[in-house]
This record gives sequence, C-alpha cells and structure tokens, in this order.
Amino acid sequence: MGTLAILAQFEARPGKEAEVEQFLRAALPLAQAEPATTAWFGLRLGPRTFGIFDVFPNEPARQAHLSGRIAQQLMAKAPELFTGPPNIQMLDIVAAKLS
Repeated sequence: MGTLAILAQFEARPGKEAEVEQFLRAALPLAQAEPATTAWFGLRLGPRTFGIFDVFPNEPARQAHLSGRIAQQLMAKAPELFTGPPNIQMLDIVAAKLS
C-alpha cells in the first residue's frame, strides 16, 4: 500500500459545500491517473469540513503528488471555496489493513 501519506483538511465557505464535494469527485480521475498514489480518499468530515487523504510508497511519489494537478487545482480554488488555506499534514503510516 505505502508508508507515507498526506492529510489535507479544509473548511468550505458557507454555501460552497456542494461545490467542494463536486471538486473532490472531479479530482478522483486525476488521482487514478497517478500510478504512485496507491490510495486516495476525498472526505467529508463535518457539515463544512472536508479533506483528502492519500498514500504513497515513497517520498518522491509524495512530492510528485504535491506538485501535481490535484494540488494545483486545490490551491487555485482555495480562495473561492475555502475559508482559509488547506491544513496539509505529512503523515507516516505505522499500521494499515486493506481488504
């Protein structure tokens, strides 16, 4: 699966929740086109809180994703859709189960 991850969280501007959800749905094919992104999840964490969780096998793959199309579109849309910049956390996966 991978040992490195990114968790990006962002708060939708009031009334922009549906647009943020659509943004995440539209980002899925971009994530599927990244062979080194081994897992990708668009998340709704609360009424206006959303996130992206993705997994990578190594640091070059994670850095490639951070400079890829999803990240570019996320940052371009941030002023319009989010109350502030995304909170991006670099994570190490210490245990996982997939089936």
